[in-house]
Amino acid sequence: MPGMTLAIGSSASLLDQARAGDLEAFEQLVRDHERAVLGTALRLTGRLEDAQDAAQEAFLRLYRNLKKIQSETEVRSWLCRVTINVCHDMRRRKRPTADLADYDPASSAPDPEMSFLDMQRGELVAKGLQTLPEKERQAVVLRDVQGLSTREVAEILGSSEVTVRSQICVARMKLKKFTDKYLRKKS
Repeated sequence: MPGMTLAIGSSASLLDQARAGDLEAFEQLVRDHERAVLGTALRLTGRLEDAQDAAQEAFLRLYRNLKKIQSETEVRSWLCRVTINVCHDMRRRKRPTADLADYDPASSAPDPEMSFLDMQRGELVAKGLQTLPEKERQAVVLRDVQGLSTREVAEILGSSEVTVRSQICVARMKLKKFTDKYLRKKS
């Protein structure tokens, strides 16, 4: 029946429920993935406002394309791909400077008692990520920050696993060099 909502937790999947027009099910899909999407967008854009805009656009696209996604297991990789594309489009439209003054790692951390050292480390990594070329940043964020497998990253980025491993290796070396240089300046 039109307007009828399915109970979350019934035998139908959240994706099926959302496709049927159940807004609660769609909101649950968003809640299930919002941290990963926002985290990816923040690391790719370097600005909280841009990351929030990118996440909002990614979820809007998810809503518009629910029928194209085959299963709930595909939602994560689909959202990663879309988030990367949205961030790429944003960077192309306006070349932002690495404005990390708005970035507060403590606000996105699950533990409110995050130590000062962890906060500094998060800021340093965020700054270092902004120095990387886009493809390397995407690969390292998806692999090291989001915890996806090399195969998943390759699929999302439309690359081979060998290319992804190479991009991640180079990105890690550049990040290490950046942090070493930064820490030498501080001492």
